[in-house]
Amino acid sequence: MIDIAYAMAPPAGGGGAAGGFASFVPLILMFVIFYFLLIRPQQKKAKQHREMIGSLKKGDRVVTNGGLHGRIVGLDTDTLSLEVAPNVRVKISRGFIGSLLQDSPAKQPAKGDQDSDDLKSK
Repeated sequence: MIDIAYAMAPPAGGGGAAGGFASFVPLILMFVIFYFLLIRPQQKKAKQHREMIGSLKKGDRVVTNGGLHGRIVGLDTDTLSLEVAPNVRVKISRGFIGSLLQDSPAKQPAKGDQDSDDLKSK
């Protein structure tokens, strides 16, 4: 029985120090991979979203995270007012703006199509 206890003992001498560092190398490599594939792109996307939120102004067309399209008609420090239809305004928090829509001048509605701006004039 005592022979089994001696068989399970660590080897004499300091030979285990190099093996300790070598066991951390895969963990370090995994962290580096996670950083470049997950953490860094997410931080970059969050920074772009903060810059977009800070640059909002009246008249911009936006889409909320819930999919609501509208035009900004009022700005406060934490909230903004969106006009989603003629005389229909909703107040939302700035953080819930998903994206800023780019109005391209090349895209003109066809004669049969009616945009929300066309409906206002009627």
